[in-house]
Amino acid sequence: MSNHLEAKQGDIADTVLMPGDPLRAKYIAETYLDNPVCYNKVRNAFGYTGTYKGHRISVQGTGMGIPSISIYAHELVTEYGAKKLFRVGTSGGMSPDVHVRDVVLAQAATTDSSIIHNIFGGGIYYAPISDFGLLDNAYHAAKELNIPVKVGNVLAEDRFYNDEMDRKKLVDYGVIATEMESAALFLIAAKYHVKAMSVLTISNHLITGESTTPEEREKSFDDMIKVALEAAIR
Repeated sequence: MSNHLEAKQGDIADTVLMPGDPLRAKYIAETYLDNPVCYNKVRNAFGYTGTYKGHRISVQGTGMGIPSISIYAHELVTEYGAKKLFRVGTSGGMSPDVHVRDVVLAQAATTDSSIIHNIFGGGIYYAPISDFGLLDNAYHAAKELNIPVKVGNVLAEDRFYNDEMDRKKLVDYGVIATEMESAALFLIAAKYHVKAMSVLTISNHLITGESTTPEEREKSFDDMIKVALEAAIR
């Protein structure tokens, strides 16, 4: 057991999908994994382990935001030996080149969080990036599945409601979408020399006001999950 996971040693696979919504973790496990077993119910952050096409994979709900995903990523790696971490979640479109229902592969994660300053101190502006091997796997898996994807820099915001953010400038500098977790995931993976990436679904667009219906979100989520699972087993 760790501070936030009641799993025993060996209960969690080397590869973990990490949706923010614990009910999404339950959905992934019951829909895509063979013989899923629930290893965690602490704080209702459901975690499951099963197999996908013969490969052992876990799915762990992480909650929302940098502090929450940091806890689960840290414990999965340091306490349970996880080696490959895939965030699978929603994001808001920012670039005019990105639309609702698009699947985005986060190549890097810009952030306004103090997490980088707290680690490196003043004067160093570390750039959290995804693992290239996993990114490459996901890109080619999406092509084989005929699922269009966009690859680029995403914004991992510290606050969901942030009226002060100059998003137009960020878009001008190539940021294509916003979410709240990837920078922390990439930082923790770099610290412990493991691999991580984020596969995201555009559920709404901050500039155009576009949004998806519940039915459309279900299909878009499935596209994202399929890409992550296929990338995980390559």
